[in-house]
Amino acid sequence: MKKMEFVFLLIFFPVTLSVKHSLKFFLTASSGVKNFPDYLAVGLVDEVLILYWDSIRRKTEAKEDWSQKVLDNDPQLLELYTQECLLSQYKYTAKIEILKKQLNQTGDVHIFQLMFGCEWDDENGEKNGFVQYGYDGEDFIAFDLKTLTWIAPKPEAVITKHKRDRDRPNNERWKYFLTEHCPTLVKTYLDYGKSSLLRTELPSVSLLQKTPSSPVSCFATGFYPDRAEIFWRKDGEELHENVELGEILPNHDGSFQMSVDLNLSSVTPEDWRRYECVFHLSVVKDEIITKLDKAVIKSNCVPPSEFPAGPVIGGVGGLLLLLAVCITGVFIWRRRNNGFKPANCFRLIIH
Repeated sequence: MKKMEFVFLLIFFPVTLSVKHSLKFFLTASSGVKNFPDYLAVGLVDEVLILYWDSIRRKTEAKEDWSQKVLDNDPQLLELYTQECLLSQYKYTAKIEILKKQLNQTGDVHIFQLMFGCEWDDENGEKNGFVQYGYDGEDFIAFDLKTLTWIAPKPEAVITKHKRDRDRPNNERWKYFLTEHCPTLVKTYLDYGKSSLLRTELPSVSLLQKTPSSPVSCFATGFYPDRAEIFWRKDGEELHENVELGEILPNHDGSFQMSVDLNLSSVTPEDWRRYECVFHLSVVKDEIITKLDKAVIKSNCVPPSEFPAGPVIGGVGGLLLLLAVCITGVFIWRRRNNGFKPANCFRLIIH
């Protein structure tokens, strides 16, 4: 079960460069998926997994010591989480059957998801929230907090939109939760978990290159929080061409990593000294600057005679096993750019 929780966290891990603190919930109901719970829910504060619930264990579990203290000191909150998960399990599994009929679908495997939460800026007090439903990996319907109406990106969801638009009391309840109750919970969790959530860790930064003709990757790992940026610049000016920025990804220890590649195919060796990689953590004033220098570039280019065949064979076997797990869980979709997008199996395996 521990492996399943970790897989779920990596797939659903939404990343953001915002300076806001957040509380987000991800609820997933499924049908026809073997060896996986029919219903699963997680809660995250600032992208840290704090709560877990599934239809097999049917128990609200805190995933951090400080999030457990929140529940210990507020039994009503624990009861609220438990009851909401129990109700949602039956409501959303039934919703799948309704949508199958509404959309004239056949087949057994279907996924229904709800993602909701809020963000709170501790500098200016700004609050915002979102509610979004997905079905079979695609956007289905979303809540517009400003107008208290629903947005239907697909014609099949228009019926649901009109029904929800007419339910004004429920829309008002969503508004209250997103703008009042949820931000209050964010502050509570931040207070209990400040030694972890509000810590600052600077990364180690390396220059990596697969082969002499490959792009040079500026790789930063071990930083916290995830509100950071990394980029290449030339003569003090940020570059936007011949660069490829990677995503911010989680490490196993709770810190983060990210990288940015620079294509040097048209750069002469004499001009290398004009380039540098810059990493900046939002909560720290100073930048970490790494000059482009061939002497410090690390390469994983190994001559065939030195290639360790034994570990590679074992590694391939492990990757095939993880790929099987990933294929089994490929129905899970994650939130990206306010929408649903297929989980990347290979990124999951690597990271």
